Amino acid sequence: MAQTPLLQLPEFCNVATGTLVVKEPLNFWNGSRVKPKDVKNAEPVYEPATGRVLCDMVPCGEEEVDQAIKSAHSAYLKWSKLAGMERARVMLEAARLIRESRDEIAKVEVVNNGKSITEAQVDIDIAWQCIEYYAGIAPTLAGQHIQLPGGSFAYTRREPLGVCVGIGAWNYPFQIAAWKSAPALACGNAMVFKPSPFTPVTAVILAEIFKEAGAPDGLFNVVQGGAETGTLLCHHPMVAKVSFTGSVPTGKKVMEMASKGVKQVTLELGGKSPLIIFKDCELENAVKGALMANFLTQGEVCCNGTRVYVQREIMPQFLEEVVKKTKAITVGDPQLQDTRMGALITRPHLDKVLGFVNEAKKQGAKVLCGGEPFAPSDPKLKDGYFMSPCVLDNCRDDMTCVKEEIFGPVMSVLPFDTEEEVLQRANNTTYGLASGVFTRDVARAHRVAENLQAGTCFINNYNISPVEVPFGGYKMSGFGRENGQVTIEYYSQLKTVVVEMGDVVSLF
Repeated sequence: MAQTPLLQLPEFCNVATGTLVVKEPLNFWNGSRVKPKDVKNAEPVYEPATGRVLCDMVPCGEEEVDQAIKSAHSAYLKWSKLAGMERARVMLEAARLIRESRDEIAKVEVVNNGKSITEAQVDIDIAWQCIEYYAGIAPTLAGQHIQLPGGSFAYTRREPLGVCVGIGAWNYPFQIAAWKSAPALACGNAMVFKPSPFTPVTAVILAEIFKEAGAPDGLFNVVQGGAETGTLLCHHPMVAKVSFTGSVPTGKKVMEMASKGVKQVTLELGGKSPLIIFKDCELENAVKGALMANFLTQGEVCCNGTRVYVQREIMPQFLEEVVKKTKAITVGDPQLQDTRMGALITRPHLDKVLGFVNEAKKQGAKVLCGGEPFAPSDPKLKDGYFMSPCVLDNCRDDMTCVKEEIFGPVMSVLPFDTEEEVLQRANNTTYGLASGVFTRDVARAHRVAENLQAGTCFINNYNISPVEVPFGGYKMSGFGRENGQVTIEYYSQLKTVVVEMGDVVSLF
């Protein structure tokens, strides 16, 4: 009997904060949700806004991982033989289905992640745009023809890799699943995706949408689990590539495990990105940029510009404006359209972020606003993981809050005097994911962008992510790219075919 997709089940209709309980199995392979074999290792998953249990996450063991990968391989054998236009048709239909269910998917994302509904809706839009973009690229994948002497020639073929593994993060669960699957599928691969154990739900919705769009069973599969399940995926001999989004220490382990089978790897890791604000900036835009660079998704964004360097002459005006606007951020029920900041992902993570603020105070930083646990007035939110957004002044480059990734709504503001000085300080980090500069001086803007050691530099804006533009890091923020045309190269391989039209010239 055919399964009813999650979004069509009664509990997924009209989702609101504190209402959703997921009892359905959250593994998906071979075209349907799969009950876990062994529930003894089940872990509770909490709704960040209320602290109540949303569902149980049951990690997949070796046998289940093997089933999912074999299901993917079977689909890959069919999918890779389709023309690019045929693959595009399925992907465009998936994008359309996501667009039609955008608000319903966003509500589930909010329950699972804690971010505001306004942001979640943008995330879902970016997801379908990504799939649509790569659907457009799928029919254009082509090789090259090279003429050789005497009428002989060579040509290249861009071929898929096979079964790709995607390992997602909890800050953008649905969007990351789309970012990884869209280029993989466009190139003719199949994917097994492991969401974060904190956010297991919405990747299954994406799997069901791909199936409804006409993808062969097994093309996009979801396995639940933590580090042990991830290890099984990385070591599996039928996996050709691993794309991982997460922390630097885990990224190093993924790279090490993948190296055992010489598998290709894309790593999108952490950051401690600099945002440089010169005195000739448009101050109102710079303040807005600093807020966007620090407080999206409760500050839980890897490319956030959390080291805000402000030229000394405008520091007082900047701080006055940024504090005023930070204090005005509405923290509360993330399902309400007026809310601008929701709940952090887990209680331990909230405690960790608050610990960074306390450490900053001990080291001499001055809290200008926020940085404390926050209790919204709605009683159903009393056990949620909320905090007030924080601005830290009097920061130095050697402070923990300036050196380490906090991954919460904490902005560290530092003064600077000259361009040369601030570039040296901005680059003095092991990370290199993103960076930003606000200035009216066009020459300076491009000069600073050239000299910042980061995979992305925003000029007079921050944290915009069009799917047409590559995203990825320098240094310990990782390698490989997501989005943009170049990502095709990370999900395909090149074969050279040499054709001799004459006789063989032999040395023997």
